[in-house]
Amino acid sequence: MKKFLFFFICVIISLNNFAYADDIPALDDLEDYSFSEVSSFSSNEPITNSKNIVAIDRKTLNILYEKDAFKKVAMASTTKIMTCIIALEKCSKSDIVTISKNSASVTGSTLGLISNMKISMNDLLYGLMLRSGNDCAVAIAEYISGSVEEFSNLMNKKAQELNLSNTHFVTPHGLDNPEHYTTSYDLAILTDYALKNEQFRQIVSTKTTTISFNGYPKTISNTNELLGNVDGVYGVKTGFTFDAGRCLVTSCKRGNLDVIIVVLGADTKKIRTQDSSNLINFIFNNYKYVNISSSIDEAFSKYISFLNDNLYLEKTTTKPILKLEKLENYEFPFLNNSPIELNTKIYIIDKFTPNIMVNSKVGSLYLYNGNILICNVDIFIDNQLIKNDWKYYFKCILENLPNNF
Repeated sequence: MKKFLFFFICVIISLNNFAYADDIPALDDLEDYSFSEVSSFSSNEPITNSKNIVAIDRKTLNILYEKDAFKKVAMASTTKIMTCIIALEKCSKSDIVTISKNSASVTGSTLGLISNMKISMNDLLYGLMLRSGNDCAVAIAEYISGSVEEFSNLMNKKAQELNLSNTHFVTPHGLDNPEHYTTSYDLAILTDYALKNEQFRQIVSTKTTTISFNGYPKTISNTNELLGNVDGVYGVKTGFTFDAGRCLVTSCKRGNLDVIIVVLGADTKKIRTQDSSNLINFIFNNYKYVNISSSIDEAFSKYISFLNDNLYLEKTTTKPILKLEKLENYEFPFLNNSPIELNTKIYIIDKFTPNIMVNSKVGSLYLYNGNILICNVDIFIDNQLIKNDWKYYFKCILENLPNNF
């Protein structure tokens, strides 16, 4: 009996110290989940219990909801969003990968890769994103860069390109490491980028697929519990480690509203599911698009009238012709029942000189709803300012000579 008790205690201790990287079944997986649609919310914001959350509108990247969205935290297997997009950009899905002993021995959630087996990059990517295989992540990293360390350098370089200033990668799978972190906001921006890749979008929207595994068919299912259960959800990734908690990145589109919701640091799978579902219901029941083009044009037109009477010109008499940047989109999300109080702030350079080249940026227009920044639009000069020549200065001298000279 004592030996059994000692063995049982050792197993519990080892489980508590083991770092998973995804949704390996735990006690909370047995809980019942509710995916019911809610007609409306009486409160201004939905109820959420996870530690770090953000919801962004994909059309504008505006934040619709956030809770500690800029805090650096562990990200678990949501890491694999970056791993997958790099693989899609660096190699072909038809490439054949030979599995190393190192990748076959990785712990946590795995596809079950075997040393020396050959598998297509396509099947590795489905194993990576549906089954959340840590072994798939390492195999991809070694195939592309030769090692996990070198692949991590690629991940960090991509993070810099996307201006993910609060993100740093150490591994392609996301097992806990103090130097491996992100924020829910950075993760949302990364996800938006990845979803622009049609192959990525196809993978993460797949509920179940069959791959070729060591010469035999193997059916795998997506760990994303919202996919196929909540209207409009089309991806993207789950995650779990003891440091990160339960994590879920979700993309959902209904009508012309397309959002990404990132939930990190949930205590249980049920909480991350409910938080994500609550946010989806809240956003699609309470947000609408408003076209802000007329507000921008009107504010700019009034400012130009003011500016023409208050220009400071140096070494030129040519008046500048200013133009606004053309935005790709003029529709921005606003809460249905909240007052819309649009106002603008415009900043222009102090003086205009002939040194300013045509199409140079000379200022910016900022549009706010109350105190919340909606967007900013750059202002450019549309003509070349002519430098005053000797004739101008000679004329000035003549005009200023005394009448009795």
